[in-house]
Amino acid sequence: MKIYADNAATTKMSQAAIDTMLDCMNNIYGNPSSLYTIGQKAKERLEEAREDIAKLINAQPREIIFTSGGSEADNQAILSAAAVGKAKGRIKIVSTAIEHHAVLHTLKKLEKEGFEIVLLPVGSNGIVDVSDAEAAIDDNTCLVTVMTVNNEIGTIQPIKEIADICRSRNVTFHTDAVQAIGHMPIDVKELGVDMLSASAHKFHGPKGVGFLYVRKGVRLTNLIEGGAQERGKRAGTENVAGIAAMAEALSEAVDNIEYNKKHLTPIRDHLIKGLSEIPHSALNGDMDDRMCNNVNFSFEGIEGESLLILLDQKGISASSGSACTSGALDPSHVLLAIGRVHEVAHGSLRLSLGEDATLEEADYIINAVKEVVEYLRSFSPVWRDLVSGKKDFIL
Repeated sequence: MKIYADNAATTKMSQAAIDTMLDCMNNIYGNPSSLYTIGQKAKERLEEAREDIAKLINAQPREIIFTSGGSEADNQAILSAAAVGKAKGRIKIVSTAIEHHAVLHTLKKLEKEGFEIVLLPVGSNGIVDVSDAEAAIDDNTCLVTVMTVNNEIGTIQPIKEIADICRSRNVTFHTDAVQAIGHMPIDVKELGVDMLSASAHKFHGPKGVGFLYVRKGVRLTNLIEGGAQERGKRAGTENVAGIAAMAEALSEAVDNIEYNKKHLTPIRDHLIKGLSEIPHSALNGDMDDRMCNNVNFSFEGIEGESLLILLDQKGISASSGSACTSGALDPSHVLLAIGRVHEVAHGSLRLSLGEDATLEEADYIINAVKEVVEYLRSFSPVWRDLVSGKKDFIL
């Protein structure tokens, strides 16, 4: 059996998105900045996609800036707010300890430039406390950036509540919604966010394309100079085929949000129940306030990399955390933030299900993980020390 269970890393393009992309490549290949007919056809297709995406999140078309993906969108949002804040003498940025590295690394860069960076802690359930965010915001704060859904443990953050506080304090609020868009209802007006980042390949669109929602009135600075595209805020000839495919994929994903939630939630819960039967294991993240397709477990006494390799041999594609740091030797910063110690954080497994997942596949995963964990523990010196009592169990 072959099971792809790493949809948080990337999703397979939908057939509708592929068809749209091929149609654009074959028939709408002009440069949208050109004045002749072929170019203007591309411009029309580009703006149709912008309008479609705007409607899907309850925004205005002019509030959508196309980017190369979520990382670029995060960078532009944060650096823009920082530049505006610095000009006003406000150099404090509030975020969380579990953000994607596209956010954390950008904040680290700004810290070296003199900005005060405050990373809010999260509880053992992986959710930030709204009162902590409120306490951290002061007259020196220029930006608060909190992800909508965590990419590793799937926890859903109280975005609207934090955005409301920011609005009352006249502080810009940005959310990295890369793991949320297309998987849960997103209404930017209802949420009250000023900026929001998205990436097409997380909802069955193509890689290398995304967008940044920027509320009207919010100032945006440029990351890329050299042209007047995207109202002068993002130079470079637009990827019309990719953008059109992104709009098609998002429309399809939004239409199926409720069905997918109803379908995947019991499968997710079945996986959690089955994996919980493994001795000295623990679910990472909240049981209820998490995405319907996310399961993240830690298993004491094993290494996550070995677990992934052996699961791959059984036909299961999974991960131990963010795909952007899968080659790193350090344990997940997200798992450390929720209180997992290094030894436990190293033995983690993330399963992110696709919409076509079945209970039969869930049973196959449960049995495979049980077999592999038992096998790895059978020759683990750490496990021998735990079983013999030389070390105390943590989980």
